[in-house]
Amino acid sequence: MAKHRSHSIEFKRQVEQEYLSGETLHGLARRHDLQRQLIRIWVSKYEEGAFDEDAQAADVIQAYEARIAALERLVGKQALELEFLKGALKNAPRPRNETTSVITGPMASPSRKDVD
Repeated sequence: MAKHRSHSIEFKRQVEQEYLSGETLHGLARRHDLQRQLIRIWVSKYEEGAFDEDAQAADVIQAYEARIAALERLVGKQALELEFLKGALKNAPRPRNETTSVITGPMASPSRKDVD
């Protein structure tokens, strides 16, 4: 099975420019060891403007904006959870006659010796 290869934008532009200058699909495919259909796809993408630097930059920006939106939704969800938990903590019943200090902890029960 053939290994999947990834080609740079510059290489794709070079191949499509050679094709548009009059080179045949068969000749390009043989020289660069590519399939003719792949060259056709690259040429059609070039004609659509997919290989323009501005189009690539727009794609990157769109991906970043989608990621930012997802992160903002996550932050909003966490903020709501925090507010809910803060409200629950304020409304939680507190034990009476017990110290609530984290440092000292609850008071110990007096023993029978201390009562007499």
